[in-house]
Amino acid sequence: MTEVTSNLDKNSLNVKKDQSKYEEALSKYNTNIDDAEVKAAVKKIIEEKVPQNDTLDVKKFLLGSVELTSLHTTDTEEEILALTESVNRFESEYPDLPHVATICVFPAFTELVSNSLEIDGVEITNVCGNFPSSQSRMEVKIAETQLAIVDGATEIDIVMPVGKFLSGDYESVCDDINEMKQACGDIPMKVILETGDLKNCSNIKIASILSMYAGADYIKTSTGKEKISATPEAAYVMCQAIKEYYDETGIQIGLKPAGGINTVMDAITYYTIVKEVLGEQWLTNKWFRMGTSRLTNLLISEITGKEVNFF
Repeated sequence: MTEVTSNLDKNSLNVKKDQSKYEEALSKYNTNIDDAEVKAAVKKIIEEKVPQNDTLDVKKFLLGSVELTSLHTTDTEEEILALTESVNRFESEYPDLPHVATICVFPAFTELVSNSLEIDGVEITNVCGNFPSSQSRMEVKIAETQLAIVDGATEIDIVMPVGKFLSGDYESVCDDINEMKQACGDIPMKVILETGDLKNCSNIKIASILSMYAGADYIKTSTGKEKISATPEAAYVMCQAIKEYYDETGIQIGLKPAGGINTVMDAITYYTIVKEVLGEQWLTNKWFRMGTSRLTNLLISEITGKEVNFF
């Protein structure tokens, strides 16, 4: 009994030590965020800054930042192959326009995309780690991720364990993310915060900071599978966190709004928030991405001045 008690005491001390490490990181940042102030700040940006970014050049940039996404239960090999072949054809049919940044699919289709994709500069993004719930054993998450990379994935998207976060178990949240980053190695990893489930802006700020400290190369708003997906307010708070983290550490982290980006003006709004909060350094298709399945044709249509249904 004495030995058991001693081990429990040691474990308790270790947990407190780990928790203090994360609390120490969080203490460097303002995580007491007022939702009303964020809403007002975003409204001001939209009213005063968005109109000046409604330009042809911005729309071309946004096209080159798209992660062309197909994450449906009904996806078939034929459909994913057709999507990949459309990316291959795009460069020859629209030589004056940038190609999409990535093709984003389930790991089951990675090898197919890798063997079929012919365009240099288009990444292959996989959602891994039991997307979209992240509710699985870590061994399973790691195995799926490593197999995806072997099959040809060049970027990995994972979901933060939201349940653990909402229960306040920040240690486990960070441990999960860190283990997944170790599985990714040098392959860039995006951490999906599922901001629509985080209840308030303070939680979004905390989740952003913890994810970055735990190994995220990008932070991403949403899976697109929940009732609330990306919002300008969530992106604004995430940009603030990225800027403060960069100022503190010198490490640049990317941003990916995803889910619910339905119009060109939605995309311009996210572009404007990044520009105003983070600045020009983040306005490349490496550091700013948009996960969407419907925006690509809308952007091409506005750029060319005619309705296009290429993808």
